[in-house]
Amino acid sequence: MQPHPTPMAQFLDEFDASLLEGSVPLRVFNDPEILDGELERIFTRAWVFIGHESEIPARGDYVQRRIGRDPFVLVRSDDGEVRVLFDACRHRGAMVCRAERGNAALFRCPYHGWTYKNTGEFAGAPFFRAAYGSELDKSEWGLYAAPHTEILHGFVFASLDPDAPTLEEYLGDMKWYLDLLWGQCKDGWEVIGDPQRFVVEADWKSGADNFCGDDYHTFYLHRSTIEIGVMDGVKRGDSTENLQGYHVQAGNGHAISHFLVPPEVPGPRFWGYPPEVAERFTPDKLGQERYELAKHSIGSVGTVFPNFSFLAFPLRHSRKEGPVSTMVIRCFQPRGPAEMEIWAWVICPKGTPEEYRRKTYRTSMGTFSAGGTFEQDDSEPWIAQARTAGTAYGRKLGMELNYKMGLKGAASATRVDDFAGPGVAFYPVLEDGVHRGFHRRWVQFMREGGYPSAMTPEQQNASAGEARSNGDG
Repeated sequence: MQPHPTPMAQFLDEFDASLLEGSVPLRVFNDPEILDGELERIFTRAWVFIGHESEIPARGDYVQRRIGRDPFVLVRSDDGEVRVLFDACRHRGAMVCRAERGNAALFRCPYHGWTYKNTGEFAGAPFFRAAYGSELDKSEWGLYAAPHTEILHGFVFASLDPDAPTLEEYLGDMKWYLDLLWGQCKDGWEVIGDPQRFVVEADWKSGADNFCGDDYHTFYLHRSTIEIGVMDGVKRGDSTENLQGYHVQAGNGHAISHFLVPPEVPGPRFWGYPPEVAERFTPDKLGQERYELAKHSIGSVGTVFPNFSFLAFPLRHSRKEGPVSTMVIRCFQPRGPAEMEIWAWVICPKGTPEEYRRKTYRTSMGTFSAGGTFEQDDSEPWIAQARTAGTAYGRKLGMELNYKMGLKGAASATRVDDFAGPGVAFYPVLEDGVHRGFHRRWVQFMREGGYPSAMTPEQQNASAGEARSNGDG
């Protein structure tokens, strides 16, 4: 006899079934039990973004970071290796890293003085011989390190699960698009300044879901930015020309929304970068075909499951200035059932002129930061969503949210089989498949058992034959 399903297991089964019909239960955006499950089953297993190599350029450089709500130290140790160390003393569990960033050869616990090398190795403790004699094997008492750490184009990712696949396997087809964005600069990328951090009273999935490709909200929620000319190249009103981009489900819950400039249009090129920056892109690394796609790219927004997102678009800081290419990356860090901390970095190609760096940083801060025009727009509905998810009546109703766009031929989006990149692509962007795929992967991780198997783009897209019912599969 099969065991009676637990409430959470039953909920996940019901959620999985509701996705087939294009619905997401409101409960997932504010629930303590769900958050506990996410911290245990997602953030201790999935590959998560930790930081960028350029934040720790010298040996001994370190920054404090989080995986879920757990503290870690991202450090370039004295041997030159980049390491992700669990910030917990092996003696009594206190944090050993006491500053947000710095340079150190050793980390010392303030409780009893246990000391560790920046490699994580145990270095010593006060009165060591008197306290422990020769019985304590120092090699067994170093700081714990993330079982897996990998670097892609300078972006550092870690997984806390010894059984996790390689980063390349985890990314699947999404790696092709990260290569497109960051693999063609001859000198690589670097972070400008420190990440901005701010708390929003909303669930972390609201941000990750949005950056999967919620282009539908742009022309209503951000209408003011369009009206005052901050969002460049967008027609006012409900022009369908604003929707002429591609949604791509890249497998494993990852998704990207990509916009191209037709070849016959004179510009802009390379996500709006000025010529002195665009000249740093080269076909030497990835070939001419992907170089041409980058050349005609004007905008990209995406999410790497679970909580790493990016945005590349030319934006205006004000009406008085021209559009400036902007590349921001971010993590939506869970803090509570209805609270997240957003970490936002500004990045640019290495070696770019100081004047361009100043402009792109200022534009990024004016649009996607705690005081940015777009950020303030986005945060308010995310907060309201979490508030609604916590209402007694919403819970009593078992309220479902509408994620049906693109299902059953109800929208104009159709599958594009000849798109230049891998994955399952749709055009135009009026479809919710990218979001359904994200939540399908979430359900897969939240189920108990071993490490989740890979989810192909086709599996990510499949909702009761949605592609075929839409006439595009």
